Amino acid sequence: MGVALRFSRKKKTHRPGELAGSVRVDARTKNLTKRLQAAEIAVINHTDIDRVAAEALVACRPAAVLNAAKSTSGRYPNLGPSILNEAGIPLIDDLGAQIMELREGEEVRLAIDGSVFRDETLFAKGTWQTGETIAHDQEEARKGMSTQLKAFATNTMEYVERERDLIFDGVGVPDVRTKFDGRHVLVVVRGYRYKEDLAALRPYIREYRPVMIGVDGGADAILEEGYRLDMIVGDMDSVSDKALHCGAEIIIHAYRDGRAPGQKRVEELGVDHTVFPCTGTSEDVAMLIADDKGADLIVAVGTHNTLVEFLDKGRSGMASTFLTRLAIGGKLIDAKGVSLLYRSRISTWQLVALVLAGVVAIIAALWSTAGGQTMFGIFQAWLSDGWNWISNLF
Repeated sequence: MGVALRFSRKKKTHRPGELAGSVRVDARTKNLTKRLQAAEIAVINHTDIDRVAAEALVACRPAAVLNAAKSTSGRYPNLGPSILNEAGIPLIDDLGAQIMELREGEEVRLAIDGSVFRDETLFAKGTWQTGETIAHDQEEARKGMSTQLKAFATNTMEYVERERDLIFDGVGVPDVRTKFDGRHVLVVVRGYRYKEDLAALRPYIREYRPVMIGVDGGADAILEEGYRLDMIVGDMDSVSDKALHCGAEIIIHAYRDGRAPGQKRVEELGVDHTVFPCTGTSEDVAMLIADDKGADLIVAVGTHNTLVEFLDKGRSGMASTFLTRLAIGGKLIDAKGVSLLYRSRISTWQLVALVLAGVVAIIAALWSTAGGQTMFGIFQAWLSDGWNWISNLF
């Protein structure tokens, strides 16, 4: 699995060069990152690579990323390509559907013009993205934001007509066994900085012991931190079997017509579950259940609430989130970015040095007094006796 690099990474800006390695292929980026190994070449089919997907790819440390689709389509200025470029990971874009026909483990060579060779034969050709090309694509994408805003406004009115009874009156919320009344609730979504924010909330979790709800992959995030999971909400496409078997109550988010793609998987695992048809997002469903069942406070981690975040998720609209937050009101606290609110400027080594300096100062102060010298004499005699006792044993 050797990788030969022959291009410059000065200032983290990729200049076309050559790279070779074995490939790992999956049309779904989040599935690929579960098995992608360092120095392998990731092959994906991901239009508008979002921030979460890019960060997951960076964590795997691939040699390069080959994308069958356009990494920035022009709908909005997505952050994924910039994140990959800043991490020093080459991205070859818009290679076409044929690139997905590569078999895992095959060796490919990437040429200076964005060509991909298999067995020295040209297999596909795309665009080798650089800092300059990514910046150009971002600028062009910003021009399309007005269209997205109009689409969201239209979606909001349609959603109000469909779901006003559910949002404002709780009509249709299923009965659940989890007890919410009078308790705090922590809703965890696998969104931006969710790991850091969840770690920053440890003191709060330890003191208040909130009901823990994981939204799809957020369930695994809760378990990874060592907490007890009370409820899983979502379409079950990114939650692990381990989480589904942990004993948490499972609420499958279904379409309004009752179709629930994730239900078959849960039934095959033999896990009890409840189906909740709702047009909104799974995180909205989790908040609505907590509010309807009497929660005193709802703390949200990693949720999506900005235009770019919803476009990242491929949502057709964010009206459900607007209305859900309006309905819940002051009961909801968004913990997004709480890990950035305060970051200690004192390193661990600085703290250790400070403690050692304090100990030395105390010893010096005691040594300068008669009582301190007597105490040290007693301590020295005690150590001598202890050493003699140990020596006599051998």
